[in-house]
Amino acid sequence: MAHRAGFVNIIGNPNVGKSTLMNALVGEKLSIVTAKAQTTRHRIMGIVSGEDYQIVYSDTPGILKPSYRLQQNMLSFVDTAIGDADIILYVTDTVEKADKNDAYIAKLQKLECPVILVINKIDLSSQEKVVELMQWWKEQLPKALIIPASAQEKFNLESILEAVSSRLPEAPAWFDKEQFTDKNLRFFASEILREKIFLNYSEEIPYSCQVEIEAFHEGEDRYEISAVIYVMRDSQKGIIIGKGGKMLKKVGTEARLDMEDFFQKKVFLSTFVKVDPDWRENRKELRRFGYEF
Repeated sequence: MAHRAGFVNIIGNPNVGKSTLMNALVGEKLSIVTAKAQTTRHRIMGIVSGEDYQIVYSDTPGILKPSYRLQQNMLSFVDTAIGDADIILYVTDTVEKADKNDAYIAKLQKLECPVILVINKIDLSSQEKVVELMQWWKEQLPKALIIPASAQEKFNLESILEAVSSRLPEAPAWFDKEQFTDKNLRFFASEILREKIFLNYSEEIPYSCQVEIEAFHEGEDRYEISAVIYVMRDSQKGIIIGKGGKMLKKVGTEARLDMEDFFQKKVFLSTFVKVDPDWRENRKELRRFGYEF
């Protein structure tokens, strides 16, 4: 039997469940997930391998109208993913307005690679509404395969896997069969801490923060990690730290526990907060944080 392998790139608007879907398909929590839009900032690969296939899923930031350079670079990850895909998984849901981003729907109409459109969150809708959405999308993308699903409830994931597997091109494996992502442990440490910031703070705070792992050392019995949370204003630094350092301690504890679960090893985590007013616009800083190449 011929070996099949390919890049299956997941795109869609913010908050439709792209990251939840990739985590469910890969069987690992690789992309952080919160209820806030724009949680995903990087392009993150999740690799699923079998004896005669390898699927390289790629989670991407949500499609949005950029307001600053960081968002422009996030959108460039989406455009790159469209350009180098063997298969596109376009994720919408039963909540968002179907034609929310008609410019990208037009791009999908012109693609030569297979498009699988996943209508996510069907558990939050009625059968009649789902059938109506499927018909609407069939008119927009007549060549696409449309699959209703619920990533959160892990419903109909088998249909997505079967659809992806049958459309993979014949090719050798792109990665070692034991590898399940392209990111290193430092990256996941920073993402876990950033997730806790999204979960514990409101308003503009999470969008003004960037996490950098300054030190990552593996000892015999634990990882020793030093992380810096960058904010844009002194007032935000005070909010992150909280009265008597209470909030920073809470976020650090939650992050450490999740890191220990992910790394399967004890973690000693030190967290610091610094002000960097221009990090979202400064090309040098964005390159350092992995958002610009």
